Amino acid sequence: MGTLTVRDVMTRQVVYLPAETTVDEAAQAMRTADIGDVVVTEGPALAGILTDRDIVVRAVAERQDPGQMTVGSIASTDLVMIQQDASPQEAVRLMRERAVRRLLVCDADRQLVGVVSLGDLAMRLDPSSVLSDISEASPNN
Repeated sequence: MGTLTVRDVMTRQVVYLPAETTVDEAAQAMRTADIGDVVVTEGPALAGILTDRDIVVRAVAERQDPGQMTVGSIASTDLVMIQQDASPQEAVRLMRERAVRRLLVCDADRQLVGVVSLGDLAMRLDPSSVLSDISEASPNN
């Protein structure tokens, strides 16, 4: 078996939503796809990443109307990327340095090919950890 890379650990399913999408539509898309994040776009460009936590902290907790608020207004715009050929340990180091729980994964041409989360890394690198158990559990819809 070869050396493990981010490509081996990442989630390949990426959901893209335009910045003008409402927060409630994004939440529904996340539920349908059973994911915790969507990539926000402005035309053909990546504009941010929106997580389920962003929705709670920046919309719900602020008593904003999720049917009126757009994902572009609450998405994190500081995109942190890692190449798919990087090691999982490099991904962990970058997450720690940048204090993020998800990294966008790109190929050599800087095209987005997936997302790697802290949970993805835990399931692969430390399958007996509590975080791995939580990440592997079925959703409680």
